[in-house]
Amino acid sequence: MKFPGKRKIKHYFPVTQKGRTPFNFDFTRKGSVYIVGIDQLLVDIEATVDDEFINRYGIQKGQSVVLNDAVAEELYQYLKEKNLITGEYPGGAVGNTLHNYSVLGDSRSVLLGVINKNITVGDYAYKYICNTCSLVDLSYLQPSDGQMGKAICFITPDGERTFAISKGRMNDLTTDYVPEDLVKGAALLLISAYLLRDESTPLFASTMEAVRKANEVGVPIVLSLGTASLIKEKHEFFINFIKQNVNIVAMNDLEACALTDESDPLLAGRKCLDMVDMALITVGPHGLYLCGHVDQQCARETKDQLHTKSLVDYNRYEYSRPMFKKNCKEPIKIYTHINPYMGGPGKITSTNGAGDAALAALLHDVAANAYHQEMVPNSPKHAVNFVTYSSLSQISKYANRVSYEVIEQNSPRLLRGLPEKEDSLEESYWER
Repeated sequence: MKFPGKRKIKHYFPVTQKGRTPFNFDFTRKGSVYIVGIDQLLVDIEATVDDEFINRYGIQKGQSVVLNDAVAEELYQYLKEKNLITGEYPGGAVGNTLHNYSVLGDSRSVLLGVINKNITVGDYAYKYICNTCSLVDLSYLQPSDGQMGKAICFITPDGERTFAISKGRMNDLTTDYVPEDLVKGAALLLISAYLLRDESTPLFASTMEAVRKANEVGVPIVLSLGTASLIKEKHEFFINFIKQNVNIVAMNDLEACALTDESDPLLAGRKCLDMVDMALITVGPHGLYLCGHVDQQCARETKDQLHTKSLVDYNRYEYSRPMFKKNCKEPIKIYTHINPYMGGPGKITSTNGAGDAALAALLHDVAANAYHQEMVPNSPKHAVNFVTYSSLSQISKYANRVSYEVIEQNSPRLLRGLPEKEDSLEESYWER
């Protein structure tokens, strides 16, 4: 497990154990901790355009819209003819997060979704598979006679990102391809708000079925919000869904405002904690916030300087490990904030995937806690049922560092892991 800073490797996933990756993985053996995610499989296409181009097609700048497949193909061909395409990548918020998780943790994840039944060299599906970490298990995907979806990301000169989605067959996932044993044995289930956009699709029913199965056995559910416009459109639905089903919610500041009606990230995080156990809020050039709960008896005060923004001394207990609220006798809300790592890259071409990267780091720590609990059940680390292995403060450093790496690489997915040691982060995870 390639955390920044010093660490006792034996307490994490065994990345030093080298060997061949088997085609068939035994999910039931001891130590086989994995996470499951459901996604609308698609290919990300990045293009540099001007505002006039965005307006011509009636697309709202900075938001995500769904286009019919014919219009999306017309856009794609035009962009290719004008040499405006800057990159094509495997995409999807959940797919990106699972890929990054497996790269970081050198650990197995499982992706559920729909892919082409017949794949040829050089097509979308082929590129998707080739550019996905081999530890992301794709063997449970549902084969389809149709095509994968496309997500075209238009980047305007001001750096704003606008998305146009072509559905293809990405909403056709049926409940037959949501294995009950696989979901119930996972360390967590990751879904996104996009899966719940259209309640008439097979994908919506399959996602709700997976959520039901996870809830039956207490598998934590993580929801990535995706886009502010969708949250506004189905605000009441998502409020109720989150309260009833979700443990961890991840979003950017615009999505947080759409969900909570609070423009201030800290106040938005506080409102989120009335619904969930943990919240991750990314705020672009202003870094990210992590919010959680801890029992008063388990709270650990920070050794760093106290900070006051919209909440007084909000980081007082940032050295605490977050807990499930239901396990707290006297729950208190805890927060931490971190500015971009090293101020952020000198030149930012695109921030696409930065939020997914931060979430991958958080999920890595959640899964590490499950792994350690299974391997060392009598450890004092598990005298209380914590959500994560590390403190809120330390997770924020990790998430921040991974986000930086994605932005610096100018890729929605990690092209490499983090360095084995970060000299600027000397404090041990074990100590925090």
